[in-house]
Amino acid sequence: MRMSRRTSLFLTAFGVWSWVIWITFARNLWDSDNAFTADGSPTPFFWVHLVLAVVSFVLGTIIGVIGWRGLRATRNRAHSEDVTNS
Repeated sequence: MRMSRRTSLFLTAFGVWSWVIWITFARNLWDSDNAFTADGSPTPFFWVHLVLAVVSFVLGTIIGVIGWRGLRATRNRAHSEDVTNS
């Protein structure tokens, strides 16, 4: 399957965006007053949001890798077409 350069760029940007957003979210979650009880144990709020962040981070990473591979493939296709036409 071939992806356009535009689609590949979008997927790669989405992957980078996911890293920025979900790492920031996890840091804010850790510092949240709702994340831990007074004795320091994690609350259900913390666990639910941590799972959400981890799953979203992993999916964003996978999508970013697919986009990156698409960019490399379009670059390799362009290079092989240039060599063939020479």
